[in-house]
Amino acid sequence: MSDALPPTPDPSLVAALAADLDAADFRSEPLRSLWGEEADDALGRGVREPVLRAIARDVGALATLGRLFVLGMPQPITLVDDALPRLGFEGLIGLGMARFSEDEEDLTPSALIRPQSFVDAEGIGEWWIASDLDELALGTALPPDHVLGVGGASRTLAELIVPVPVGRALDLGTGCGIQALLVSRHAGEVVATDISARALAFAELNARLNGVSNVTFRQGSMFEPVADEAFDLIVSNPPFVITPRVEGLTAYEYRDGGLIGDALVEKFVRDVPAHLTPGGIAQLLGNWESRPAAAGLDRLESWIDPALDAWVIQREELTPLGYAELWIRDGGTTPREDAFGAMLEAWLDDFAEREVTAIGFGYVLLRRTGASTGSANDPGARLRRFETVPQSLSAPGRALRDGLDAHDSLTRGIPHTLVTAADVTEARHYMPGDDDPSVIELRQGGGFGRTVSVDSALAGFVGACDDELSVTQIVSALADLFDVPLVDLWNDLEPRIRRLVLDGFLVPLAP
Repeated sequence: MSDALPPTPDPSLVAALAADLDAADFRSEPLRSLWGEEADDALGRGVREPVLRAIARDVGALATLGRLFVLGMPQPITLVDDALPRLGFEGLIGLGMARFSEDEEDLTPSALIRPQSFVDAEGIGEWWIASDLDELALGTALPPDHVLGVGGASRTLAELIVPVPVGRALDLGTGCGIQALLVSRHAGEVVATDISARALAFAELNARLNGVSNVTFRQGSMFEPVADEAFDLIVSNPPFVITPRVEGLTAYEYRDGGLIGDALVEKFVRDVPAHLTPGGIAQLLGNWESRPAAAGLDRLESWIDPALDAWVIQREELTPLGYAELWIRDGGTTPREDAFGAMLEAWLDDFAEREVTAIGFGYVLLRRTGASTGSANDPGARLRRFETVPQSLSAPGRALRDGLDAHDSLTRGIPHTLVTAADVTEARHYMPGDDDPSVIELRQGGGFGRTVSVDSALAGFVGACDDELSVTQIVSALADLFDVPLVDLWNDLEPRIRRLVLDGFLVPLAP
């Protein structure tokens, strides 16, 4: 069990801490400069010795705070007082973020604070994010009620959030509160929920620490705290990790939702429509199991209300063995430890009981149809995309937004004028001695980084989309060039043009 934090942080103490961190320039770049890029990169891999060597004799405020809050190491009380002149060591204890060591000469941190940079439509910024001590600081496996800082999944979800202004937003399963803070920049009001009182304490501390005032916090499971409410945006990095329900196996609150298999993701997907306003969007990360009767994406599709627009992107699939190893190691247990074998057996037995053949991981976007989506009264016009995208992504949140806009535009027909997106390039492959290409590819530099094979007619169409000619004029010219009936060429090109618009290769020209 972790040390207790006050359920509501003292505003005056939080303000003093923020002022001290600001005065010490406790931010990513100053810290990286302090101990060097190579040491900083090593710290990102869980190796702290280079950082310690670089600041071993440095008793300045930034070095002291780096050892105390970034590394989670005890520091002399006198140095802490010097580094936090407004808050003082007693204020830090009052916030529940430190305690006396046994000799009462050092202060032992109870929490980490790490700068977290971000980039969004409003610009570049940085938060101070407090969370529980990690494995590096503890030197042991994590306790069950551990509150995670900003990890890989948090950063992934942050990149996926569709960047549009909204009135009300919900961060379900807020953890340390990072998503609520990010969403607060383009939402009028944010409600952040979590089943863990400890997580909510950290989340509220982080909101106050960064001067964010439009987030409120509620405790409870799933949608219980917002039972009769609807939101324009719902985001969630839920505890979706599939964990065996076996006595003696640690269930971490931050990753294990307490249900069997992928039932938590199913519950979210089935329950979320009641909490979306017309046109409202829900986005979450999740796992789904493949079984002999149905692939994971097919099972996920069966859970989704057919009245919703749905865009699901599977990033990877793991075997039961690969999945078990990943999450056992994530909890701090390595194959060198005696417990590893028993844990692995428990995971594999759990998957075998449900005949699981693979576990998918990916992103789910759901949208309640409305007048603005163009498909409210036409089920055939609903967006239903279930795809596997293994390649690296660039600004996926903007790509999702543009994809939704493109879908809505296409419900009214192919736009009058299209232009080729600025990040699209063409590659032609020739067999030796041939004059005509054997393969023509369109490649997308941003977004989902897609590559599409096209024929000469479609390549010619895309090449002519430079805002000088309308779609009709381009297709008519191509029909003359290839000496084919216009109607036949249009019937061939039309569905493929739609797909290029939906995928962002072609962009409707604004009126």
